[in-house]
Amino acid sequence: MQTTYFEVLGVRIAALDYGRAVRAIEKFIRDGRTHYVTLTNVHAVTESQSDPALRTALNSADLALPDGMPIAWAGKLPDRVCGPDLMLKFITETAGCGYRHFFYGGAEGVAAELAARLKKLCPQLIVAGTYCPPFRPLSKAEEAELAAMVNDKVDVLWVGLGCPKQEKWMLAHRHLRVGVMLGVGAAFDFHTGRIERAPRWMQRTGLEWLFRLTQDPRRLWRRYLKTNTLFLLLWLCQQLNLRRFDVATSR
Repeated sequence: MQTTYFEVLGVRIAALDYGRAVRAIEKFIRDGRTHYVTLTNVHAVTESQSDPALRTALNSADLALPDGMPIAWAGKLPDRVCGPDLMLKFITETAGCGYRHFFYGGAEGVAAELAARLKKLCPQLIVAGTYCPPFRPLSKAEEAELAAMVNDKVDVLWVGLGCPKQEKWMLAHRHLRVGVMLGVGAAFDFHTGRIERAPRWMQRTGLEWLFRLTQDPRRLWRRYLKTNTLFLLLWLCQQLNLRRFDVATSR
């Protein structure tokens, strides 16, 4: 399967739909090496402009998928590949393959609740474990505990730490012996009902951010005002060749 790419503000994005993304993830699982996949949206791309470590983490991923309609539009794609939907599609479409899933992230108890809900939805799901990390870097003992839980025991490690933490975490944990790590952000909270999802029409028209803003305006208004405005300005600069955006990677 030949993958084509496009660049948005110095971030390399894979031009894949859901079906091809699922097949690519399965290929990663089979090849015996550790891979990681980012679900890359406007927030991630914009934050990477002032955070070189984030841009390196995005561009070092085996796949950076277009999570967000503006990113899909930038690549002239008809649809995005968003984390919550990719999680459900992958789990349901590969239910009979015997893949072992591990859920890492969320507040206390969220990962276990997520696993239980997905198991109810898809009884064939194999849950290899869950882990809700503290809101700080893991100690050496905790890192060793996590490695013992997942090494050679996990095919798909779902990471729900939020951007930019999860992207940097996956880059730093490529030493773990798992098939593939996927940073799916708020999917943990969406699928456990802690955050309500926007209506489909808002998702398809690129207005999901507006729905999120109405849910938590005091926390999110600065982020969306800054992020969306800056993204539009920088994208215009890229389109008019007024600024060069270099791709950074640690490969």
